Amino acid sequence: MSLNLGESNQGIERIVLPNGITLIIVENQAANLISGRFFLKNAGLIWENQSQAGLSHLVAAVITKGTENLSAIEVAEKVESTGASLGADASTDYFLLSLKTVTHDFPAMLKLMGEIMRSPTFPEAEVELEKKITIQSIRSQQEQPFNVAFNQLRQMMYPKHLYGVSILGTEETVANLSRQDLHKYHQTYFRPDNLVISISGRITTTEAISLLEAVFGDWQIPPQPLPPRNLSSLSLNPSHQSITQDTQQSIIMLGYLATSVDSEDYPVLKLISTYLGNGLSSRLFVELREKRGLAYDVSAFYPTRLDIAPFVSYIGTAPENTEIAMVGLQTEIERLAEVELTESELQGAKNKLLGQYALGKQTNSEIAQILGWYESLGLGIEFDRLFQEHVAQVTAEQVHKVVNAYLTKPYISKVGPNC
Repeated sequence: MSLNLGESNQGIERIVLPNGITLIIVENQAANLISGRFFLKNAGLIWENQSQAGLSHLVAAVITKGTENLSAIEVAEKVESTGASLGADASTDYFLLSLKTVTHDFPAMLKLMGEIMRSPTFPEAEVELEKKITIQSIRSQQEQPFNVAFNQLRQMMYPKHLYGVSILGTEETVANLSRQDLHKYHQTYFRPDNLVISISGRITTTEAISLLEAVFGDWQIPPQPLPPRNLSSLSLNPSHQSITQDTQQSIIMLGYLATSVDSEDYPVLKLISTYLGNGLSSRLFVELREKRGLAYDVSAFYPTRLDIAPFVSYIGTAPENTEIAMVGLQTEIERLAEVELTESELQGAKNKLLGQYALGKQTNSEIAQILGWYESLGLGIEFDRLFQEHVAQVTAEQVHKVVNAYLTKPYISKVGPNC
């Protein structure tokens, strides 16, 4: 069998098997451990139908609960008897299975992972149990002011788009999901040409290829193509909505339609998010909590997304300070649109972002995660280097330009007793 050896990047090997599986292998002899991440690129929330929201999450919850040859208990015993960890998770833009084990047990655990991915049975009892647990989680979130505010904000910003839906789905959509829906999802998206496998640990490239070919090499590409994403277009229509809830504090969120991960503005927005809301030295924390005493909690975040991502800032404040805190939050962001960052402020934000980024790649699990994630997003393993280079090159003028392009017309969500 011939291989497309792809590329090598600072000890990282990228290889494509004949059946379309993309392998990323990082040899790391530091510890007697191996971690693997198994990404389905075209899967996750944004490939669901609105009427089946929560399907990816339910598949992730049940897929490890039995195969054609093993019961849920037998799967659990195989994993726990070696001290390994094996699990699944669904996200907005991908579906992920993960594995971590000592080197000696990796072949057996990889074989088990292959069986789980290729022949899950989705037992009816397990499906119904996980549906009940998911509905309980949805109800629990409805009692948490932060989640209520974010859900309201998300629906305002993405009224017909799947980014406006929780990965858990809704009570109605989850209740209507069936075992047959899970089987159809598996048959549609679990296929070799949709799979990225990222391995990091005490294993050579030759050993990894041999083991992975033994487990996945005979997996054939189905004749039917993968279904396309069907995402609704977005239009900027800022609004202001409130929910009155008997809580000890008010939650205020400002949301802005930003951009996707493949935009040249992505690293600039990541830097702005770090400057505004990351840590005790961030502008929002210093100005609104330390100086003015308005915030119990205050921050900003900008998630990485395949489609247009939200840029969100939020503050938790005493109910009597709701309006003044909202004005303060908006004022701090608008000030960025009026006054450029000083060189010291800019460099401090860069140091913080790049330092935290480096610290997030210390373990085999973290390395396998980030490289496999970038590949699954279509960015390639070189994005790890390019992102850091782009952040280091951001200028104050770029920050000012990007703030004015994206962060001037907020959607506003409030939850609290005085809202």
